[in-house]
Amino acid sequence: MLEEIRELGFSRVELSHGVPVTLIPGILRAVDEGVMTVGSVHNFCPLPSEVDRAAPNLFQPSAGSGLESRAWLRHSLRTLEFAKRVGASHVVMHSGSVSFRFRSPAKALSPGPAAEEGGRKAALERLRKKATPALDRVEGHYRSLLEQGATPGLCLAVENREGVLELPLDEDLPGFLGRFDPGAVVYWHDTGHAEIKRRLGLLDPPVLLDALADRLGGFHLHDVDASGRDHQAVGSGTIDFPRLAKWIRPHHHLVLELNPRVSREEVKSSHDRILEILS
Repeated sequence: MLEEIRELGFSRVELSHGVPVTLIPGILRAVDEGVMTVGSVHNFCPLPSEVDRAAPNLFQPSAGSGLESRAWLRHSLRTLEFAKRVGASHVVMHSGSVSFRFRSPAKALSPGPAAEEGGRKAALERLRKKATPALDRVEGHYRSLLEQGATPGLCLAVENREGVLELPLDEDLPGFLGRFDPGAVVYWHDTGHAEIKRRLGLLDPPVLLDALADRLGGFHLHDVDASGRDHQAVGSGTIDFPRLAKWIRPHHHLVLELNPRVSREEVKSSHDRILEILS
């Protein structure tokens, strides 16, 4: 796998939340032999042994259940140990979500007849009210993870999310990150997720990037096509990547996070397009 990625022109990778345990021996061999450098790892990596598909939200730090919280911490600690072993500097994190037993605000915040201004405002208020205690639980679990598993040179990277019920809410990201030491927790900007929220009228990505410029650790780079599908080749959708270059710095990690159906030629063109923009 890593040799194929190297042939496509890459020298550094992010190991994703879809990596099964069976690939770990080969990955360690590739890292030890210098075939590839690992910049970041995405929680949970490797996958829990009982899971056979990418499942980053299998356990959530926002959970009210002690059983789920302990499972999240156990598997997250395992990810941190693996990240140290492969020399990664960042662990990309999902921060859970809020759930509603009745009348979820998600429908009112999505395009369609239900998305009327009054309904959107009320839905946002319900979401914010429930997000506050859930985000406090996330903070507590992140602190436990840092206390038990963090080491110098390795930090947690909180990713912005595309789901309207996922945490932190975009408006809460600056405040949430401000609760932690900048050397321990940073921001990870996903271009596709931000574009999806922009289309919903829930986010102005440049405003968020300006607010978190000093906390940025890296980017997931992918485009969103006209139908709303993300993880598409760079330049095939609506994201203004040249404008994004304003916030990219030499120390940031840049990860092409593309759909497996994207062709080898599109992977190469995305790679070359980003280098062209940054030059």
